[in-house]
Amino acid sequence: MNQELLQKYADFAVKIGTNPQKEQTLIIVSPIETAAFARMCATTAYKDCKVKDVVIQYTDEKMNRIRMENGTTQTLSDIKPHKLAERLDYLESEGSACFLHIIAEDPEIFKGLDTAKINAVNKASRTALLPARKYTMNDLVQWSIVALPTPAWAAKVFPNVSEEEAMEKLGQAIFDVCRVTNGNPVAEWKDHLAYLKKCKNYINSLDLDYVHLTNSLGTDLTVGLAEDSQWEGAISHTQEGYEFLANIPTEEVFTAPHKDRVDGIVYGTKPYVYNGNLIKDFWVKFKDGKVIEHGAKEGAELLGQLLDTDEASRSIGELAFVPASSPINKSGILFYETLFDENAACHIAFGD
Repeated sequence: MNQELLQKYADFAVKIGTNPQKEQTLIIVSPIETAAFARMCATTAYKDCKVKDVVIQYTDEKMNRIRMENGTTQTLSDIKPHKLAERLDYLESEGSACFLHIIAEDPEIFKGLDTAKINAVNKASRTALLPARKYTMNDLVQWSIVALPTPAWAAKVFPNVSEEEAMEKLGQAIFDVCRVTNGNPVAEWKDHLAYLKKCKNYINSLDLDYVHLTNSLGTDLTVGLAEDSQWEGAISHTQEGYEFLANIPTEEVFTAPHKDRVDGIVYGTKPYVYNGNLIKDFWVKFKDGKVIEHGAKEGAELLGQLLDTDEASRSIGELAFVPASSPINKSGILFYETLFDENAACHIAFGD
C-alpha cells in the first residue's frame, strides 16, 4: 500500500477516529498481520496526541480457528477473570483509556465449523466482558474501528486475480471509501460529517413517530420509534465532550426502534455475510416487534441460527438510513465485512 497514504490513514484513525487525550492510555487491538500499521498509530498517539501510554493487544485469528476447531464449547466459553480485570484496570485508572480496533479478518476463518458452537463462545465472551464493554457501548470513552487488507480477505473480495493484485485492489477500495485516496482525509471527513449532521438534524426536526419502509422487492415494514429517541450519526461524544468517530467508514444516520412496534415484511436487497457464509435473497416478517417468519434462497438455515442466537435476536435494535450516493454502494463491491457492507444500504440491525 502507498506508505504516504497509509501514514495519513493512521494519523486520521488516531487523531479524528479515537481522539486520545493526554491523560489517557490508548489501547490498540490489532491482528498480528497489521502490526506495522498498529505501530504507526502508536507513534502518532505519542508524538501528536501526547498520550500517557499506548498498549497494543495482538490477536491471531488463525490460532482462534485452531482453538474453535479443537477446543470444547465449555472450555472456550470459560473466559478467565483476568481478561476483564485487565481492561477495567485501564478504564478505571486515572485518566482512563480509549480504544482503536484494527480489523483485517479472513471472512471465512470459521467457515465449516459448528455455528452453534461459535455463537455460544461469542456469547460467553460478550457476557464476561460486558462490564468493560459498557464503557464503549455507552460512549463513556472514545473508541474507533478501522480496517486494512490481508491476503485472505482480499482473495475473498477479489477471487479471480493474483494475491498481489487482490491486496492492491482491496487496499485501494478501502482508501477510496474511507476518503483517504486524495491525500487529505481530515478535510474530506469534516465535509462529510457536516453533511451527516445536517441530515440527522433535518430528520430530528420532523419529530417522527414511525417510519414506513418499502422497496421494489415487496418490503412493507412499519418501524415505530422508541419514546424520546433521537437520530444520530457519525460523530459521538463522551461525557467530557471528547469527540470520536466510532466507525470508519460511516455513511449512516440511525435511531432506536420501539421494541414492540415493528410490523410487516422486509426483503434484503444485498447479501449478508455470516461467519463467512452468504445469506442471499432473504426476507423477514415481524409482528409486534418480533420476527415470526423468515426465509432465504441461499443460507436460510444460517439466517435461522442468527435469529436464534439469544432472546433479543428476533427484535431489532437499530434503524439506519444510508444514501444511494454512499461510496460503498457506488463501488458495487461486497466487502464481506459488516463495517463496510452495512454502509451500502439502509438497514435494520438485529439484537443489541
